Amino acid sequence: MDKTIVAHLEYLLCIKVLTIKTLSGGDISKAYLLETATEQFFCKINHTADALKIFQAEKDGLDAISLTKTIATPKTFFCEALEKGALLVMEYITPKKPDYKDMDLFGHQLAALHQAATMQRFGWEGPNFIGNLPQSNTKNTNWSAFYVFERLLPQLRRAVNHKFLSAKELPTEVQLSKCCNSFMSAVEPSLIHGDLWSGNYLIAQNGTPYLIDPAVYYGHHEVDLAMTRLFGGFDTSFYNAYQEHFPHTGGADARNDLYQLYYLLVHLNLFGTSYRHAVVSILKKYFS
Repeated sequence: MDKTIVAHLEYLLCIKVLTIKTLSGGDISKAYLLETATEQFFCKINHTADALKIFQAEKDGLDAISLTKTIATPKTFFCEALEKGALLVMEYITPKKPDYKDMDLFGHQLAALHQAATMQRFGWEGPNFIGNLPQSNTKNTNWSAFYVFERLLPQLRRAVNHKFLSAKELPTEVQLSKCCNSFMSAVEPSLIHGDLWSGNYLIAQNGTPYLIDPAVYYGHHEVDLAMTRLFGGFDTSFYNAYQEHFPHTGGADARNDLYQLYYLLVHLNLFGTSYRHAVVSILKKYFS
C-alpha cells in the first residue's frame, strides 16, 4: 500500500497503523487488514474512475440492510476519494468456517431480511453496481418488466457489444417479456442482497452471519436464493431454515434458471467466454 495512503488512513482513524496485511478474494478492488495497537480495520482500495461511486453504493447497501435489524453487516467508517480512485474503511470481522448451526441461523436471518423491508415498487433510489458493472434500478410496479428491462436486456446487449454473444442469440424483448411474465407473476418487492454468493457473507467467530459486498435493490426474494445455488450452493441447513419462511411455489425451478441467467451474463461480461456455454444453454432452453 502506498505510503501516502497509509498516512491518510492514520489521519482518518486518528491512530497509528502498525501492520498492513493483503487479503485475498477481491476481484474488483484490493483488500487489506489494518492492525493498530487496539483495533483491526478492513480497507478496500480501488483506482478506477468509478471507485468512489462503487464504494458509496456498497456503503449505502450495507447501511440499508443494517437498518432492517434482521442480519448483521460490518460497520462502515470512511468512504473517501483518493487522488486516483477511492477507499472504503469498515469494521473487520474475523471469520470462521461455518457449521450447520451457523448456516441455519443465516437462513432464518436472510428470510427475515426479505420479510422486513417491503416497498410498493421494484428497484432502488438510483443506479448501483454488480461487481464493477453498472446496474440500473429504475423503479417499476411490475417485477417481470423490471427484470427484463433493468437486468437481462442491459447485460445481453453488453454481451453482444463485446462479441461474447451473437445478435442472433439475443432474444427479442417480446420473447423475454412473454417468458418472464409466465413465471414471475404475483411477486412482492423485498430488499435483497443482490449478489449473494459464498464470497459475500461471513460467519463471525461467535457464529453471527454477516452480509458483505451487496448490490441491493427491491426485487424478488428468490433472486438471492438463485445466486446462492449458482456456484455449488450453501449447506442444506441454510435452505431448510429459509424455506420455513418461504416455501417453494410453482415455477421455482424455471425462475431459478432465469435469475441465474442474469448473474451468468454478468460473469460473462466481467470475465469472458468461460461463462458463454452456461448462458447459451439457458437462452436455448427458454427462448428458442
